[in-house]
Amino acid sequence: MPFHTANVWIHRRKDKIMIQKLIQKIQKTHAPIVVGLDPMLSYVPAHIQKRAFEEHGETLEGAAEAIWQFNKGIIDATYDLIPAVKPQVAMYEQFGVEGMKAFKKTCDYAKSKGLVIIGDIKRGDIGSTSEAYAIGHVGTVKIGEHIYSPFTEDFVTVNPYLGSDGVKPFLKVCKENNKGAFILVKTSNPSSGEFQDREIDGKPLYEIVAEKVAEWGEEVMGEDYSYVGAVVGATYPEMGAALRKIMPKNYILVPGYGAQGGKGKDLAPFFNEDGLGAIVNSSRGIICAYQKDPYKEKFSPVDYADASRQAVLDMKEDLKNAFVK
Repeated sequence: MPFHTANVWIHRRKDKIMIQKLIQKIQKTHAPIVVGLDPMLSYVPAHIQKRAFEEHGETLEGAAEAIWQFNKGIIDATYDLIPAVKPQVAMYEQFGVEGMKAFKKTCDYAKSKGLVIIGDIKRGDIGSTSEAYAIGHVGTVKIGEHIYSPFTEDFVTVNPYLGSDGVKPFLKVCKENNKGAFILVKTSNPSSGEFQDREIDGKPLYEIVAEKVAEWGEEVMGEDYSYVGAVVGATYPEMGAALRKIMPKNYILVPGYGAQGGKGKDLAPFFNEDGLGAIVNSSRGIICAYQKDPYKEKFSPVDYADASRQAVLDMKEDLKNAFVK
C-alpha cells in the first residue's frame, strides 16, 4: 500500500527502536522465544495440502497456498505466547514467485498479530548490492512520489563473510528505519568449525567476528542493547559464555534448540545477568510438533496448531532452566 513521503518520516520519528520493542515483548510474554516458520511441504498436514491443491492445482501456487495456510494456523495458535517469528526465506524461494508471495503474507499477518519479524535471509554482498538487500527486507524504496516497504521484516540475519563492506550497508538501512540485524558469528550446524573455529593470531575466527559485531554495535545503540545482534548456536554452549563477554550489549539469536540438540539448561551462558540478551529459536520442534513424540499421540494432523502451541508452552517451561543458578 503506497503512502506519501512526508508521512513516512513522521512515522519513523514516532517508531520505537525495534530492539526495544523486541525486549519489551520478551518481558511481557516471559518467553525469550522465536518460532522459526521454515515450512517444507512435507511438514504441511494432508488436509491443508488437499484444500490448496483443489483450489490451485498441484502447482507452485498451490504449494505456496498450502505453506501460507500452515503458517497462519501456527501464528493464530501461538501469537499470544511469543514475542517473535523467524521465517526462513529459502523455504519460500523454493516455490518461486508464489512462494515469496507466501513469505510476504506470512510477515504481514504475523505483524498484524503484534509479532516482531526476524527475516532469516542470511544475505551478504558488497556496496549497493548489500544495500539493495537491506532496502528490500528492512527498508523502503521510493517509486515516483510514493514510498513502499517491500517485505516489512523488523530484523534480518546477515552473513559477514565479505567484511564491513557487506555489513555496513545493512546497518545504515537499519538505523534509518529503526530496524535491526543479527550477524552470523558461530552457527549451529556440525560443519561450522571448518571455517569458524580456525585460529587467526591465536584466536578462533568466531571470536574475531564477535569483536567486530561488538564494534559495529557501538555505532547503532538502543537504550541498553544495540540494533546489531549476533547468531550463536545453542549446540555450542561452552562458546556462549566467551562470546557473551565479548558482546555484552548485543542481543544473541540462538538457533539449534530442540531438533538440533540444544536444551534449556545449556543456554544460561547466552543470557546476561539481567535475564535478557538472548532469544532462542525453535523451528521444526514447534511447527512439526504434531509429527513428533510426545505430541503425535495427543494431537492429530488436523490439530497441528494445537500441538505447536503445546510445544511452545513446553519450551517456555524448559527455558526456565537457563536461569536456575
